Amino acid sequence: MLDPAAAAGPLADGEFRFPVRVYYEDTDAGGIVYHANYLRFAERARTETLRRLGIDQSRLRDEHGVVFIVRRCAIDYRAPAHLDDALEIRTRMTGWRGAAIEAEQTVHRQGEDEALVALELTIACVNARGRPVR
Repeated sequence: MLDPAAAAGPLADGEFRFPVRVYYEDTDAGGIVYHANYLRFAERARTETLRRLGIDQSRLRDEHGVVFIVRRCAIDYRAPAHLDDALEIRTRMTGWRGAAIEAEQTVHRQGEDEALVALELTIACVNARGRPVR
């Protein structure tokens, strides 16, 4: 079985690329990726990006009581992905400030430059009470 994290490329020029295959469960009745599933793809890619940056989220939670949450997400759906498409989620952390991380993610068919979906996110770092922490 393919481990997507192992297949993912390194950070090149600050960008991490994470492969995803579109399965039947990801699509609607027409074989098009259901809009909310792009959020799932993006979440996996962000998690693997943080891993590549040496940030272990389980350890942060267990040892420091700190977790990351999505504070803001803007999505621009430009073109559909379809059943069996091989996709690539490109993640770039664009800002680190205080208790927040800014990120941009784009979804592409593998080997293509045109983005199917673009996301802009603010990720907050919070404690167990939901309060921002650095």
